[in-house]
Amino acid sequence: MKKFLQITVPASTANVGPGFDSIGIALGRYLTINVFENDKYSCEGSSGFLHDIPLDETNLIFETAIQVAKENNKELPTCHLELESNIPLTRGLGSSASAIVGGIILANELCDLQLSLEEQLRIATSIEGHMDNVGASLYGGLVVGTYIDGKAYIQQSQLNKVSVVAIIPKYELETKHARNILPKSISHKDAILSSSFSNVLVSALLTENWKLAGDMMKRDLFHEPYRSKIVNELETLKQIQTPEFVYGYVLSGAGPTVLVFVKVENCNEATNYFSCLFPKCDVSEIKIVNEGATVKQTIHSN
Repeated sequence: MKKFLQITVPASTANVGPGFDSIGIALGRYLTINVFENDKYSCEGSSGFLHDIPLDETNLIFETAIQVAKENNKELPTCHLELESNIPLTRGLGSSASAIVGGIILANELCDLQLSLEEQLRIATSIEGHMDNVGASLYGGLVVGTYIDGKAYIQQSQLNKVSVVAIIPKYELETKHARNILPKSISHKDAILSSSFSNVLVSALLTENWKLAGDMMKRDLFHEPYRSKIVNELETLKQIQTPEFVYGYVLSGAGPTVLVFVKVENCNEATNYFSCLFPKCDVSEIKIVNEGATVKQTIHSN
């Protein structure tokens, strides 16, 4: 089979404390899509995280690509996808967002749609419902934005002065379940207070004032107080005095992964500390990446 191209999409974290549905960060785990000529839609996964995915046009990547092509009056050419991923599914690290972004890029490349990055973001956000995960996967680095009246607004910035330790539980947590546990409304007082925390958090992130950012991360009132009831690891962190090298921590997306932001020089120490604290979890550093999704044209025989 002739190989057309390779699409690489980073993982992401969303929400970031009080930045609910509006702050995302790209992370150094990846979905890689190798695209080959074929007479039908088919795909295969070559990593353990992909063993249960659909292998035909019902795969989320294909569903997205076919939809985007159709909306632009094109038909997606049949092709075969070889997928590689070290992004765990339903753990709050943007696995579905990376697939959606990959599908949009697949349609853009194979159908020559010439969609701008802004248009890709609009489409991705309309599918995902919020822009933090898809925005981070598309743009890389830190993204702050919103989606209203069919338009996505985004501000992107780089992050370089912090390390992130991921605490990834073995159990899965579907976004739908994590959404359903949230109240239908919160008090006006709490909304104002949590919004103020989010405003200060954004300012601190843009200036990489990590001490201040870490303090604001832990003050969320929008979702973490409710989700900590079903994510024991987050509740544990809220109950203990963390070491001085810890700036702050957040539930990643809808969870159950928890991300801890730590001083760069203490990353190994932090990894060891949290590995001992959570022996049943996968604990490791995950790099923040400032480059978003990429495409490499590679036409050759397999």
